[in-house]
Order: sequence, then structure tokens, then C-alpha cells
Amino acid sequence: MKIIAERLRNFREQLGLSQRKIAEKIGITQTSVYRYENDLADPSTESLLWYADYFDVSLDYIFGRTDNPQGKTFDYKPENIKEISKQNENLKEFINMCFDPKSSMNERLKNTLFQILSEEKEKNN
Repeated sequence: MKIIAERLRNFREQLGLSQRKIAEKIGITQTSVYRYENDLADPSTESLLWYADYFDVSLDYIFGRTDNPQGKTFDYKPENIKEISKQNENLKEFINMCFDPKSSMNERLKNTLFQILSEEKEKNN
């Protein structure tokens, strides 16, 4: 892919490294780096991971899925995360209500907790 070739070449050039130097660091031939940078061959998975780690960018960025070096999904919050967050907010409200001395739930919660504690005490005896 042309975008991969461009990004790999840009990484190397930004640091002023030769193709030979990059090849030595990765453990491949200079010819392989040349072929990657000129879109004549696809880099191996290991090489792509090396580039991502060495230049501290995501594979999304290398593959051109985003122009954000941290990656397309860096701030992504899937729906299940949003739902858990909403449930946590509801739970926080419930807990606040239970521990509010003016709440009718306060007395019920205390009694339930005392009951659980006494049941646990009986189990352990």
C-alpha cells in the first residue's frame, strides 16, 4: 500500500536515518527497506510492529486509517463502556441515596447490613 510506504519512509527521514541503519535495527536487509518504502513489497508483521514500537505510533496510523499517530481508536469508547459508565452513575446515585440520613433507604440499608453481618457471624461460629 502506498500510504504504508510513505509513512515508513517519512519515519526514517524524520530521524535522518539511512535505509541501511533501519535495516540493521530491524534485522532485515537494506533492499527490503528500499522495497517497503517504494511500495514494491509488503512489510512483514514483525517489521510493522517494529516500526510502530520504535516510532511510538499505532498500526492504524501506519496503515493510513487515521492521521492521528496514537491511532483511530485511541479515544474510542465502545457502547458497552458507555452503558457501564451509565450504570456506574446510577449506582453512585443509589449509594448516595442509601447513605443520606434523610433517605428512607438509609434505615433499610443499615438493617440489611446488620442482618448480613449477623448471618456471617453465625456461619463462622
